[in-house]
Amino acid sequence: MAIPRPDATRVMVVANQKGGVGKTTSTVNLAAALAQLGQHVLVIDLDPQGNASTALDIAHHRGTPSTYDLLVEGAPLADVAQPSPEIEGLHVVPATIDLAGAEIELVSVVARENRLTKALNASPLIGDASAGDGRYDYVIVDCPPSLGLLTLNALVAAKEVLIPIQAEYYALEGLGQLIETVEMVRQHLNPNLNISTILVTMYDGRTRLAAGVAEEVREHFGPQVLKTMIPRSVRVSEAPSYAQTVMTYDPGSPGALAYLGAAREIGQRSVKA
Repeated sequence: MAIPRPDATRVMVVANQKGGVGKTTSTVNLAAALAQLGQHVLVIDLDPQGNASTALDIAHHRGTPSTYDLLVEGAPLADVAQPSPEIEGLHVVPATIDLAGAEIELVSVVARENRLTKALNASPLIGDASAGDGRYDYVIVDCPPSLGLLTLNALVAAKEVLIPIQAEYYALEGLGQLIETVEMVRQHLNPNLNISTILVTMYDGRTRLAAGVAEEVREHFGPQVLKTMIPRSVRVSEAPSYAQTVMTYDPGSPGALAYLGAAREIGQRSVKA
């Protein structure tokens, strides 16, 4: 069942400024699936709405140590990460409503786009095998649906961008801006950044439209697109209202099995340095 651990921590940003594409859903379910496959996973919730924190059943009321403390106050990663109550090997840095003001507070800070990078670099649990058995294998960052300072911090800290694209009309619309932003970050702030993974979500195999969109995405992005597609699923949508991922809510459902397959694919792919 387990997959081999990567040689070093893989830092992945899940981004798409278009709403409703399954961004947070994909973040939490891929994180849970990777943990179930024997990986040590850290989810960093950078969305002030805190939906990833809710779905992973992590406290995120005001006053909880959170990504706000990590970015604005400079708190160590170990002080703000909480273990998942449901899934062994999964930790979460939650987002509180305070994060909504972080973009404004960070504007006057020197090297404000490097705050997350600095926090990750300072953690002994992130790195290669020398970091020991307890190190994180994956850090997955859930971003707000905007290309502001929080998303910029994530893109500067990461090596990989994972873009969920829903198999619906206009799926590729608006992606140009995200791809331009990634390119700009690569040129000026983080030359190691690349769009490594495209995940097709909300796929309905009964419609010609979904098949056509999936084909268009594959033509556009080629090998970056995972073979596994996430089906449109009521169980996947229901799970967060029970403070769960679909991986624990209904492990045998098509949605859970698809996320497990996608996580396995991500684990088996070699990463461009």
